[in-house]
Amino acid sequence: MSEILDWNKNVIAEFRANGGKVGGQFEGGNLLLLTTTGAKSGQQRTSPLVYLEDGERFVIAASYAGSDQNPAWYHNILAEPKVTVEVGEEKFEGTAAVVEDRADRDALYAKLIAMMPGFGDYEKKTKRLIPVVTLQR
Repeated sequence: MSEILDWNKNVIAEFRANGGKVGGQFEGGNLLLLTTTGAKSGQQRTSPLVYLEDGERFVIAASYAGSDQNPAWYHNILAEPKVTVEVGEEKFEGTAAVVEDRADRDALYAKLIAMMPGFGDYEKKTKRLIPVVTLQR
């Protein structure tokens, strides 16, 4: 667990130091920072996430790299959908919403796979339906 936290801390620091740009596996990709309020702790938690733009909304997936459980940030948005989003050099308050319509969810997840094929691998690794979430201003 501490490896993931250290990795996230490094990505977040690089993102903020370089106007939203990072190297490594995310170089040139769409990466945002999502800050949620901890459902149990009430503390602010920031997660770097790959996103897809869909009109005025940003689309993210609670893939957790194909784990059989949802990531902590997903549980946080269920408890408190008000979030902070950082994209590039922009930072804004937004609202997170789980895509409930299965056809819409599947279409958006297919777009995520097309953008980053690893999302397809994540889907194969788990028995759960990976939630798709939208972020809007």
